[in-house]
Amino acid sequence: MLRVGSVPYLVGRPLDEGLEREPGIRLERRVPAELVARLRAGDLDVALVSSIELFRAPGYRYLDGLAVAGEGHVGSVQVFLRKSVEDLASVALDPSSRAAATLVRVLFERRLGGNAGLPRTSVRWIEVAPGDDPRAAEADAWLRIGDPALREHLASGSPPVFNPSAEWTARTGLPFVFATWIVRGGVEFAPGHLAAFARARQRGRERIDLLASEAARAWRLSEADCQRYLREECLYEPGERMHASLTRLRDEAAAIGLARADLSPEPVSLAHV
Repeated sequence: MLRVGSVPYLVGRPLDEGLEREPGIRLERRVPAELVARLRAGDLDVALVSSIELFRAPGYRYLDGLAVAGEGHVGSVQVFLRKSVEDLASVALDPSSRAAATLVRVLFERRLGGNAGLPRTSVRWIEVAPGDDPRAAEADAWLRIGDPALREHLASGSPPVFNPSAEWTARTGLPFVFATWIVRGGVEFAPGHLAAFARARQRGRERIDLLASEAARAWRLSEADCQRYLREECLYEPGERMHASLTRLRDEAAAIGLARADLSPEPVSLAHV
């Protein structure tokens, strides 16, 4: 039995659709930070988790070509602003995600592409306890991810935002990989396991319209907004640039002590499953 973890967000459905019904797979859903903890503890074999985890512990592999990524604005990862970006002195970080938090810190601390539009001084990063709402922190801005971020951003009266994935792409020319299927060290795939992930992606691709409609009804949002989010903002098959994006993230994060520069996880090909 392959123990698999995925995120409890709309953004994960196009990758894990029907995976729980595949033979030989047991699926559970938790927020990314919890999935990482279970992956490290050996309670999961594969998990759709924050990409930065690839460069924080040795022995990982990842399923090549499948990811939750964005090449430009992604509505489910936002820095909501109480002040202009230039005047930020403190940012509260969503405890659910490590890749998004790392991305924001890289953008602000590494000054990618120059200083235009970035805070004038160093930012104080506020780590919010698991389960707490980053909006409640006394900070100039807060990072939020997943369905709560998407719903807040699309709601009327939403505060202004800084979109980190749009900024990353503008400065690097690369998509940003928020999450990918990470394989724990020592895991061996039984016949049919890898094909199950490919089938889940195919089902997700075919059900995009239905997924968007269901989300729009449940959240009382525009169906057009939900369609745009899944079809245009989210990139599930980054192609050949996936490796370049991951490597760039590793190097930028390692420069500020948030990753290990010596780790180069191997991809697991799905080309012939």
